[in-house]
Amino acid sequence: MLDVKDLVISYGKAKALKGVSLSVGDGEIVALIGNNGAGKTTLLNAISGLLKPESGAIAFEDRPITHAHSETIVKRGIVQVPEGRQIFPNLTVRENIRMGAFVRKGDLSADLDRVFALFPRLKERLDQPGGTLSGGEQQMLALARGMMARPKLLMLDEPSLGLAPVLVDHIYDAILEIHKTGTPVLLVEQNAFLALNTANRAYVLETGRIVASGASTALLASAEVQKAYLGG
Repeated sequence: MLDVKDLVISYGKAKALKGVSLSVGDGEIVALIGNNGAGKTTLLNAISGLLKPESGAIAFEDRPITHAHSETIVKRGIVQVPEGRQIFPNLTVRENIRMGAFVRKGDLSADLDRVFALFPRLKERLDQPGGTLSGGEQQMLALARGMMARPKLLMLDEPSLGLAPVLVDHIYDAILEIHKTGTPVLLVEQNAFLALNTANRAYVLETGRIVASGASTALLASAEVQKAYLGG
């Protein structure tokens, strides 16, 4: 579904991505792991149309989107749930959720039923300001907002960041449920063990370059990956 080829992006004179290539197939969960500053969020922002590459190409469903506007990319079906949740703290939970459907028209009731089935806690807090929710509830809200756009590809940037282990388990259970309904996922995580145990395939990004890729099971068994990311 998604094909990124030789992507180069700079911030001033510093190259953030140095010829990155990756793909996400229909029905896959693909993980992108790497340390802070490796370029993971930069890559997601380029796919979403928030950053324009110097060179390289991005295609989705065999159609180029390299220079497409971010709203066009959302309409095409790529939805990013950003790092840090970035909900609207002064809007209610209901309003935040409905913001996810800004490119859509028509009845939203079936979509609302779906997100409340995944996150029943949000249904109990519909009239609360988003900023009054706990960190875990805000991550649920960010995921629910993303699902309202009916993504063909869901991109998740550090969904476990700052959460207690029990909440991480709940969030990842929801991600797997979303995937089971047929939504491919591109998952960015610093928690390499969690990401590799969730994904089908994975890429390792270091200082703007892909240095390893393959089946998640193979990367889990790799001595280099274990030493660098898994504490082995």
